[in-house]
Amino acid sequence: MPVTLAALTTRELAVVVLPIAVALLLVIVLAGLYNGLAIARVRMRNALSQIDVQLRRRHDLVPNLVETVRGYMEHERATLHAVIQARAAAVEAADGLRGGGMAVRALAAASANLDGALHALFARAEAYPDLKANAVMQNLQEELVTTENRVAFARQAFNDAVMRMNERVATFPGNLVAGLFGFEAAEPWQTEADTRAVPGVRLGAGA
Repeated sequence: MPVTLAALTTRELAVVVLPIAVALLLVIVLAGLYNGLAIARVRMRNALSQIDVQLRRRHDLVPNLVETVRGYMEHERATLHAVIQARAAAVEAADGLRGGGMAVRALAAASANLDGALHALFARAEAYPDLKANAVMQNLQEELVTTENRVAFARQAFNDAVMRMNERVATFPGNLVAGLFGFEAAEPWQTEADTRAVPGVRLGAGA
C-alpha cells in the first residue's frame, strides 16, 4: 500500500521535505549568483562597446584632419606621419577588441599614443595662423573635442562596470560561482593623466 504525505508523521515529513527544500534553495541561490555575474559581464561589455563606438568615430575624423592640415604644414611631415601611424595602430587595436583584458590594455595604449600624436599636431598648428582660422579645421577640432568628451564618459562607465563585475568575482559566495562557471576579473581602462585631455587644445583660441 503506497504511503501518502498525510500518513507521515511530522518527523518523517521533515526528513522527506527538508532535503528537497534545501536543494531547491541552493539552486535558487546559485541561479541568482550566476545571473548577477552574467548581467554584470553583459553590462561591462556593453560599456566597452560604447568606448569602441566613440573611438571609431574619432578614427574616422583623423584622416580628414590630416588632409586639412597637409596643405598648410608642408614642413611637418614627421608630425603628420606620426598621426597617421598612431591612427592605424589604434584602428588595428579596435579591430582586435574582444572584451579581454589584454585587448582592452592594447586599445587603451594605442588610443593614448594617438592622443599624444594629436597633441603634437595641434601644438605645431599653433604656428600657422591661416590653419587656425580655417573653418574646416575649426569644425574638425570641435568634433574631436566632443568625441573625446564622450570617450571620457564612456570610459568612466566602463570602469564602473568593471568594478562591479570584479566585486562580484572577488567576494563570497560569488567567487565560488565565478570559479565554477569561468567568470574572471576584468581590467579597467587605464590612461596616463597627461594624455586624457589632448584633443581639447583649442586651435581657434589665442593670439
